[in-house]
Amino acid sequence: MGIRTGNEYIESLRDGRTIYVNGDRVKDVTAYPPFRGIVATLASLYDLQHSRRAQLTYPSPKTGHPVSASFMMAATPEEVAARVRAEEMRADHTFGLMGRLPDFCNALVTDFATASSYIGRKEPRYGDNIVRYYEDCRENDWCLTHTLVDPQIDRSKGPAEQPDPFAVLRVVRETDRGVIVRGAKMLSTLAPFANEMWVGPFYPRRPGEEAYTLCFAMPMDSPGMKFICREPFDAGRGTFDRPLSSRFDEEDALAIFDNVEVPYDRIFINGDIETFNGVMQQRIRGYTLLQAVIRGMVKLRFMAGLACHVAEAIGRTEAIHVQAQLGELIANAELVGGLVRAAAQEVTLGATQNMPNRALAATLWVMIPQCQMRAAEVIRQLSGSGMIMTPTEKDFANPEIAAYLEKYLQGKDIVARDRVQLFKLAWDMIGEPFGSRQLQYEWFYAGDPYFTRSRFYRSPIAGEFKKMVTRLLDGAGT
Repeated sequence: MGIRTGNEYIESLRDGRTIYVNGDRVKDVTAYPPFRGIVATLASLYDLQHSRRAQLTYPSPKTGHPVSASFMMAATPEEVAARVRAEEMRADHTFGLMGRLPDFCNALVTDFATASSYIGRKEPRYGDNIVRYYEDCRENDWCLTHTLVDPQIDRSKGPAEQPDPFAVLRVVRETDRGVIVRGAKMLSTLAPFANEMWVGPFYPRRPGEEAYTLCFAMPMDSPGMKFICREPFDAGRGTFDRPLSSRFDEEDALAIFDNVEVPYDRIFINGDIETFNGVMQQRIRGYTLLQAVIRGMVKLRFMAGLACHVAEAIGRTEAIHVQAQLGELIANAELVGGLVRAAAQEVTLGATQNMPNRALAATLWVMIPQCQMRAAEVIRQLSGSGMIMTPTEKDFANPEIAAYLEKYLQGKDIVARDRVQLFKLAWDMIGEPFGSRQLQYEWFYAGDPYFTRSRFYRSPIAGEFKKMVTRLLDGAGT
């Protein structure tokens, strides 16, 4: 089949999936008003693959048909560079604002397929399953999402110790066709708009938690799968008043598995704690991390550009401290750009020498969240009351007051309507529910930020750094 069009993608969502929003069952997610903007954005990404086929696709190794470059098992510097260009183009199409671009889970499945020998070392069929599933995703151009995190019930206890042992997704029993699973997972970003749900490893499992040690994938319309969405952010205000909420609200959902039967050929890990805990940290190539870092880089560029526009619109760029703030944001984006180039080399080495993706992980888990929080802070400081005093598009259409708005809300070398639209963009990015969710999402992108940072202290590289100090002290007395 190869790459799909936007219309084909939209049609694929009309499958009778069980989606609840605001207490109601949404029977057709493509027709639900708060979802129309994001569905159109996702469809445009599928159409983009056709208009920019040379940059965004490669020939399928199986059929020769064009397939998404996000499925490429890149090993050479040229192939990795092609992945980087494609992912940057798609991230730029959405301004880095969509953490769950289809690219992300495409890269995740590709990473797992490259680790098929590790996944199948104890149970060969699981290794075969992941390769076959990867090929199915690639050839059908499915839109994938994942769900990883256990519900926040009592973080001081493991899944088996919760008041209800079936609150966290687990195996109930086996059948002759597969396993029955029950429980819940979060945070299923993009769930209403995906074709497939990937349930993967995240929290480490301990002995005694084998029933909770699962990795599998299922179609979104599978019997027993239900999704309860948070309140949508697109309230129909339009692209002038809510330029981001109206186009990029990916939606998040609680994924509920109510006695779902998972066929054996769609299971990748089951009860194997060592593989569950080790596959993400040690055995994957790094395509997933690379995609996420590229998207983070693009978002930092967008936020730096927004800060510059805001400062220039109200004539604040002559102040040296404002120039320093703007320069800091631009420098941060440039630093991450340099790290993307270094990360691409890591991925190339990982494909040939099984090298760890340390720079990728450090950039994604530590640097990018810090830089994004800083960018939001600068935009807030530079905007001042300008983000608050923003009349609506309908106000500008009212002839009784439009002249007042044009007179009193103009900026430096910018007419009032354009200035207000710019500050509405800043408000949507920082102050609206969409922007607040963006900050929360990015800060906890890889989990608890203290946990992710502590992983570097527990890694072998800390010992290498300590040896430098020991070497100096050992030689100090000679």
